[in-house]
Amino acid sequence: MTEDPLERIEREERERKENKGPRTMMTILAAVAAVLALVLGYMLYQRNSLVKDLESEKADLAQQMVQLQSDFANLNSDYEAINHQLDTSREQVAMLIDKLSKTEATNRAKIRQYEKELGTLRTIMKGYIVQIDSLNTLNKKLTADAAAARREAAESRRVSEELTQQVENLSSQVNAGKVLKGRAISLHGHYNNDKVGDRHSRVRYMTANVTLVENSLADHGPVRVYVRVKDPEGTLLLNNESVDFSVNGVSLQATASREVDYEGNEVDLSIFINDTGEFVKGVYTLEVYTDKSLLGRAECMLR
Repeated sequence: MTEDPLERIEREERERKENKGPRTMMTILAAVAAVLALVLGYMLYQRNSLVKDLESEKADLAQQMVQLQSDFANLNSDYEAINHQLDTSREQVAMLIDKLSKTEATNRAKIRQYEKELGTLRTIMKGYIVQIDSLNTLNKKLTADAAAARREAAESRRVSEELTQQVENLSSQVNAGKVLKGRAISLHGHYNNDKVGDRHSRVRYMTANVTLVENSLADHGPVRVYVRVKDPEGTLLLNNESVDFSVNGVSLQATASREVDYEGNEVDLSIFINDTGEFVKGVYTLEVYTDKSLLGRAECMLR
């Protein structure tokens, strides 16, 4: 049966209206899905970009830690206490590197904490450098001061030694100046009439003559003068007045001696040599001493 054209048109219109709602909904859903896909893709892009930035920050932080570790390794000192502190700080840097390696880059709280710890260790290292430099500067100053002190001490010792030597020289000069000296030393033969003569057969005694020189530095008081007279054979003339004495630790025997009171002024004295036996022909020798020195020598020829 043939459909009425009018009815067909109404039917198609009715079917069109019935199908329009679902198609519109599908279009809207498709559009929403497309938008969501774009948003999700952008979010994924942003997330991946953020992750890459965080990974880069972590790598940079790790590099800074390794550099600080190298700086600590190259930092040395001559001071035991600082070396002990440096060892502790090196261990802290190594532990920080280990903790960073085990932490995800996305754990920003931990990463920031490690950054702060790294900053603290850097500050500590700067403090070590300042401290070591200060101690080295102080050590150099102390070393220089010690060297200067040693030079001053050496100079003081040198000056002291020079002064000591000068004092010793002066003392020696004074001591030498204090020694009595004699002049006009002579030995003569005498006859019975006390006349000076040189005929051995007539000589009955001899006199040793000496003048003690004026000396204000010499010790004042009693001074004993000793004479030693030897005959031509070199035999020491002796009698019952002969005495023993010593000069600078050497023991000697004197032919005769005499004590005088010396007050620093010139003193002339004679010492008699008699009762020593007969005198013979030849040269007699005379030595004159005090307890401290030899005053001089003289000779007498008897014919």
